[in-house]
Amino acid sequence: MIVDQKGLPKEIVLKLLDEYLQEDMNYGFGRILGSMCTSPHPFAKMVYSKSMEKNLGDLHLFPGTAKLEREAISMIGSLLSKPDAIGYIVSGGTEANLTALRVARNLSKKDRPEVIVPKSAHFSFDKAADLLGLRLLKVRLDENFQVDIKAVKEAITRNTVAIVGVAGSTELGVVDPISDLSEIALDRDIYLHVDASFGGFVLPFLRDIGYDSPDFDFKFKGVCSITADPHKMGLAPIPAGGILFRDSDFMSVVGVRAPYLSLGGVTQHTILGTRCGASAVAVWALLKHMGREGYQKVVKRCMELTNMVVKKVERTKKVYPIIKPTMNIVGLASPSVGPKRLADRLKQKGWAISFTSNYIRLVMMPHLKKKHILRFLSDLEVSL
Repeated sequence: MIVDQKGLPKEIVLKLLDEYLQEDMNYGFGRILGSMCTSPHPFAKMVYSKSMEKNLGDLHLFPGTAKLEREAISMIGSLLSKPDAIGYIVSGGTEANLTALRVARNLSKKDRPEVIVPKSAHFSFDKAADLLGLRLLKVRLDENFQVDIKAVKEAITRNTVAIVGVAGSTELGVVDPISDLSEIALDRDIYLHVDASFGGFVLPFLRDIGYDSPDFDFKFKGVCSITADPHKMGLAPIPAGGILFRDSDFMSVVGVRAPYLSLGGVTQHTILGTRCGASAVAVWALLKHMGREGYQKVVKRCMELTNMVVKKVERTKKVYPIIKPTMNIVGLASPSVGPKRLADRLKQKGWAISFTSNYIRLVMMPHLKKKHILRFLSDLEVSL
């Protein structure tokens, strides 16, 4: 396809767009059960659309947007036990995790840097290791699908520059024992990063609504940085990730000067140069609009759907949850039907779910309603 010599009327372009986009699934249909993203909050979409020219890569041109970003990070930090945390609204968890490991590597100044991650770690750490020249050591999980602390200790060498703990694993929503990892990090003087890409906007509210929520954040002194993505359970438009550091000293090792930018240049600490200011504006607006109570309601409803799934499948005795969910992610297995075959049968009925070698995976996101889950459970039963 080439660019036309003369442009097409808007009406024709919009018609063509509709033809293409009809192939996409829509969160509003309630058929997407395997994604950690959801339909953005309508208020956030409105705010985002009004701020699309904002470039956080040039702070001198957009000082108001930069201030909003700092305040958004402070509000996220308050959810993570550190309102004075330093950080940025980035493109997503992948960039956030990459940024954290870049800081850890540069702080260490080791020739053959190694990073210890649990086998449950997100694939973004494989990308980060490739880009940063890190050796990635993936250690085993225990019977609770948490990182095995003994395995972490055994993996540490003189080349270890960072340990990663996960607070809300991608496959099962499991939270690693961050307290134990913090003790190891402090004892061995090793950087500890917590990937709470998903859990960062779930765990802080679980305890508020009566759940036994594990601690995972900056309240542990060994934690140096945390990833928390507003564009997942935070309801922000894509792209909106978050990377937070305990203090500004960590950022000093990744600063790069951009001398040509306005008013004498800018020092940047993020991977991207030009950065979407609209994302930061939308995150700030959402945090202000939703408040803690607003997010509590969102998490409560998602957990109610999660618990409903667990109770109903347990009654059937044809399928069972892999573990008791910590948050709104459920792994389901069947004694009689393999996960791929089950996923294929459900896909034929219009459901978008994911699966691993052992189970299918459901994520109870805010776009789902009780009627959607009841319809899914009905289709699940006939698919077994």
